[in-house]
This record gives sequence, C-alpha cells and structure tokens, in this order.
Amino acid sequence: MSEALRVAVAGLGTVGAETVRLLAKRREVIASHAGRPVDVVAVSARSRGKDRGLDLSGIDWADDPLSLATRDDVDVVCELIGGSDGVAKTLVETAMAAGKSVVTANKALLAHHGSDLARKAEAGGVTLAYEAAVAGGIPIIRALREGLVVNEVSRVYGILNGTCNYILTAMRESGRAFDDVLAEAQELGYAEADPTFDVDGIDAAHKLALLSALAFGHAVDFKAVHTEGIRSISALDIAYAEEFGYRIKLLGIAERTPEGIRQRVHPCMVAKAAPIAQVEGVFNAVMAEGDAVGTTLHYGRGAGAGPTASAVIGDVVDIASGRGAPVFGVPAERLSTSREAPWESMRGGYYVRLMVIDRPGVLADVTAIMRDQNVSMESMVQRGRDPHEKVPVALTTHEVDEASMRKALADIAKLDAVQEPPAMIRIVDL
Repeated sequence: MSEALRVAVAGLGTVGAETVRLLAKRREVIASHAGRPVDVVAVSARSRGKDRGLDLSGIDWADDPLSLATRDDVDVVCELIGGSDGVAKTLVETAMAAGKSVVTANKALLAHHGSDLARKAEAGGVTLAYEAAVAGGIPIIRALREGLVVNEVSRVYGILNGTCNYILTAMRESGRAFDDVLAEAQELGYAEADPTFDVDGIDAAHKLALLSALAFGHAVDFKAVHTEGIRSISALDIAYAEEFGYRIKLLGIAERTPEGIRQRVHPCMVAKAAPIAQVEGVFNAVMAEGDAVGTTLHYGRGAGAGPTASAVIGDVVDIASGRGAPVFGVPAERLSTSREAPWESMRGGYYVRLMVIDRPGVLADVTAIMRDQNVSMESMVQRGRDPHEKVPVALTTHEVDEASMRKALADIAKLDAVQEPPAMIRIVDL
C-alpha cells in the first residue's frame, strides 16, 4: 500500500470534529477505498481547551490555521472554518499556492470567489473539492460533474436549505405562525441564533450558484441569483395552498431558457403530487433534468455533522486515490459568461392573497386591474363575510409574465379597500 495521505483540518466545529472522528474510526475502510492510509496530522481551531470528545493524541495543534497551508507534512487541507472572505479564503489560496489540495464545505466562499479559486487550483495543479458545500451528504456535485456529463441539463432545482423546509413543514402541520416555528427551530438547533442566511434565502442562493455553474458550464455568478426568503409566508397562505392543491417550498431553480440562464431562489407553490412536495422537515432534495437521463432525484439530509463530514471524507478519498475533475466540470478558462435571462419575462402561474374591506365592488375593481394587465384568474376563494371589515381573498392565475403580474399587484395595492400589501407566491410546474 502507498504512503499515507496527510491531512490537516482547520476548524473543529461540529463538522470538523466529526470529520476527524470518522477518519480515525473508519481508518481501515477508508484506506481500502483510497488505496492508502489517510491520516490527520494537524488541526487548528479557536479554542484549544474545549472538550470536543476527540482523541487528538499524535495530532499537532496549530494556533494559527494559516500555518497549516505551508507545512511540509501536509498534503491536503480541509477548510471547515466558513465565511466568504477572511481567514478561510486566505487559507484556501495559500494552501493551493503551496501545492496542496483543498477540501471545503464553504458554499459562501465558492459562491463569491469560485471561478477565481478554480483558476488558481488549476494553475497550481491541485484539487479543490467541495461536495460538502451543497446539500450535505447528498452527492449532487459528483452527480452533475461526472455522472451526468453526457447530458445537456435544462434545469436543476431543489430544496437546498433544511432550516426553511423544517419551518414550512411545521407551519403546515401545526398551523402556527412563522415567528413561533422559527423560535422552535432555534431551540432544536435547526436554525442559528441569527437566522438571516437561512430564512432570507441567502444560504440556498449560495448553493444554487454552484449548481448552476456545474449544470451549465458558466462562471459562478452569485449576484445573478434572484433571492427571496420565507419571512413573509403566513399560516393563512399555507392553508390556502392546501386548499388549492399545493404545498409551499423554498426552492432554488436554475434553468436554461432561450433568453439565457435564469437563477432564482424564492417560495414556490408546487402541486402536492410533485416529488419535491413530499420532501419534509430538515431534508434536502435536488432534481436535475437532462436530455439523455430525463429527471433524476437526489434526496437526503442536507446538513448536520455526520452527513457533511461524510461528504468531506468522500472528497479526501478521491484525492488520495488520484481521482479528480475540474472544479466546475470543465477547465476554468472554458467557463462561459452566462447570459442572464430577464426576470420580467419569466412566465408562470401565481397565487395572490389580498386583505380587503368587505364591501360591494371590491372584487370587480381587482379583476378589472388584472384584465388591464392581461392577467387571467383561474380560481378564487373568499372565506366568510364580515361587512365593512377586513377579510382575506385568495386567488390563483393562469400563466402570465412576471412584469404584468407585478404591475397588476402594484395597481391593486393602491385601491382604498386593500388594507395590506398583496401577498404573492409563484406557482411552479415541476
């Protein structure tokens, strides 16, 4: 058997600690798959004295994580610190410049700097691997980059954030409000104390930017991802969705259109029978549509110590055994500059909920505005009557372009009888 691959781990949070633990626990199995032993020789973290339940005997401790990048006894650096800039970025760049391969779970770093880092990896003749950066233990990076290589992918989409999926599932099952379920998710450890990246869609947008680059061969373009979160979703909207035959999911969707590539993260209504609608709780699912393979579904836990560490170690084993591929499937110099499809021309159905004063003529005014913008209503529900008081009215539309729908909603919001900004959720045919 060949000499050992020597690994340094920067960051000993839940993922980093589990990576070190699994590399030791499954050492023989890993060696048999890799063709040689894989040994952790050095680690670094903020607190040396913290009890992580790890046996670090025989492993060097580095107070400065950047020192791992230039050690002669390190072949691969696992960057598990996080953050789009700062120490994480410097560590990755320094390690690759020193001829060391890098494994990372850092989707923010890659979403903001992926194309540049891919060029640097190729220039240094090293591997930059990131299976753990998207959907945890689901091997979607490998599937898109290698398994589906013969396909022309038309669309890749999915549930990319388990926190949001948990919240939407719990709201539907319990009828509780967003704030109550978010607080529960934080207590259970599914949501951070500051949940902004999750509930505002940023985390999912980071991941979608990477999937889109892989699927369509263009440079990573996080700024091109239209991003909306789930803070505005109410228990009332979820109940109406059920009545109309839909479930609400936060989806990331990247698709090839005649006008260019469109990347978007936002709440969607999907038919209850759609496979993606059946994905509940903290689970993730990614679907890819290829011309040869058809539609594929990749499902599993999208976060957590075990699933993410599993993906990290899978990348380490690939490096140990000499398997590799360009960071985004094709050489960095061949990554195209994607033509961004205009958001306003996107077409689809829409769900709209209005809070209006219950008086004669209100619905006539609403439908007149929709008619003027060529918006055709498909169905409508009004629950109960409460003359001269605020009541909800929910409706769905036939397919229409985004610009027309937005203009109609802006005009409807100006009506005296409309008491709140209209709630709107896009209906997606999957």
